[in-house]
Amino acid sequence: MTTYYYLVASEKFLTSDNENLHEVLEEKERDYKEKNKEKDFWFIKQPAFLDAPEFKEIKAKCPQPAAAILSLNEQWITFLKLRLEYVITGKFDAPSADIPEPLASLTTV
Repeated sequence: MTTYYYLVASEKFLTSDNENLHEVLEEKERDYKEKNKEKDFWFIKQPAFLDAPEFKEIKAKCPQPAAAILSLNEQWITFLKLRLEYVITGKFDAPSADIPEPLASLTTV
């Protein structure tokens, strides 16, 4: 079982040019490649984990469609929360009965 730390917000907010999140993600990915470090973060549109029963309240609070950043690094999610403000953060363990595929998306494309 792995602990995943998440940041959830509306997809519109997280993909907004005003937030420049795509630049942060690209820079982190570039840095990891240069250091031969294994990627430990993912951007997921319409994350399936939000459909798990324990996320019912969080999904209700978050404008839809939602998007999430998952990471194995709690400090990085905290950094993003401080930078982005209007987000919900937390953690969960997976795989589990309710979350068999933590990186799954409900999008068809």
